[in-house]
Amino acid sequence: MRLLHTSDWHLGRSFHRESLLSAQAAFADHLVETARSERVDAVLVAGDVYDRALPPVDAVALFDDTLRRLRGLGVHTVIISGNHDSPVRLGFGAGLMDRIHLRTDPHQAWSPVVVNDVAFYGIPYLEPELVRTPWNLPERTHTAAMTHVMDRVRLDAAPSKVVLAHAFVLGGAASDSERDITVGGVSHVPLRVFDGMSYVALGHLHGRQTMSEHVRYSGSPIAYSFSEADHVKGSWLVELGGSAEFVPAPVPRPLTRMRGHIDDLLALPTSEDWIQATLTDPVRPKAAMERLRARFPHTVDLQFAPDDVPEAAPARARLAGRPEIDVALDFVREVRGESADPDERRILEEAAMACRIKETMA
Repeated sequence: MRLLHTSDWHLGRSFHRESLLSAQAAFADHLVETARSERVDAVLVAGDVYDRALPPVDAVALFDDTLRRLRGLGVHTVIISGNHDSPVRLGFGAGLMDRIHLRTDPHQAWSPVVVNDVAFYGIPYLEPELVRTPWNLPERTHTAAMTHVMDRVRLDAAPSKVVLAHAFVLGGAASDSERDITVGGVSHVPLRVFDGMSYVALGHLHGRQTMSEHVRYSGSPIAYSFSEADHVKGSWLVELGGSAEFVPAPVPRPLTRMRGHIDDLLALPTSEDWIQATLTDPVRPKAAMERLRARFPHTVDLQFAPDDVPEAAPARARLAGRPEIDVALDFVREVRGESADPDERRILEEAAMACRIKETMA
C-alpha cells in the first residue's frame, strides 16, 4: 500500500500579514497530482488543516475542493484535527463522506479506518485536561493521554497498523511557527509510545524529521516563519513495509534573511523573495522599510541590531532619579536616531505633567 503523509497545512494563515492562499492552493494542486501520478492508496493529513478554529471562507473552500479532487481519484484520505483546528467544525459530516475519513473525537482514536486490511488509527490532538477524567489518567500530561490511546490500539488484532498523531515527540526540532501546546500538562511524548506500529504519521512540528525507521514528521508544506528558510518542504511517499521517499513541494516564493548596514543591503541584486532584513547601522535609518521595499518589494520583516553597541546597564540603574521627560526624550532619540522636535517635546512634557498630577491625586 502506498501512502502520502502530509500535515500542518494551516489553511488561512498569513505570512507577516501577506496572504498565502495562492501558495497553499499551489500545494494542493501538487498534492493531488502526486497522489495521481504515484498511484497513492491513502493520503494522511496529520492535523492542523486550518490555522484557527474558525477558518476564513476561502480556506474552507480550498480544503473542500482538495478533498473532492482526491476522492475523484479513488484515494482514501484520513484526516485528524490538530491543536489549531476546531474538532467539531472540522469533524462535521464525518460519517457522511465516502473515502474521506475525519477523526476529531479523542474517544474514537482507537477505532480504526480499515482499507485493504490496513488499520488506520487517527489520534487527534489530545488536550490532557479534557481527557484526564473520562480516561482516569494517572497524571495531566500528553504522555499519559497518548499512552492510554496507544495501549488501546495495541489491543487490536489488525496485522498492519498505521497511526496518525498530532504531538510533540521528544527529540523533535521545533521552529518559530508552531503554537505552544504546553497548556494542560507537559507537552512532549516519548518516541517509545509508538512502538510496534507499521507507520506513524506525525504532525505539529513544521520541519520534516525522521524520528525512527517508521515514525516521521512531514512538516508543513509551506514555510511559515523565517526560522524555516532552510527547510525543504513536501510530503513523505511511503511504501508500507518498505521504503519512504520525500517528495518536495513547490516553493512559490523563497525566504531570504539579510543582515548588514542598509546601504550595503540596497547594493545587493534585487529579489522577489520574502525578505527579513536586520539592520546593523549604528543609528536607525530613516524610512528604512520604504527604502528596502523599493528594491526588495516583498520585504516583510525589519529588525534593528546595531553593531558594536556596548552592553547597557540595567534599566533600573540607568533610569533611577531621572525626570520622566528625560527618559521619554532619550527613548525617542534611541528608537528614531534623532531628537524630538519642539512640538513633540511639548506633547511629551504635557503627558509627563498629566501623569504626575494624576499620581499626586491618587
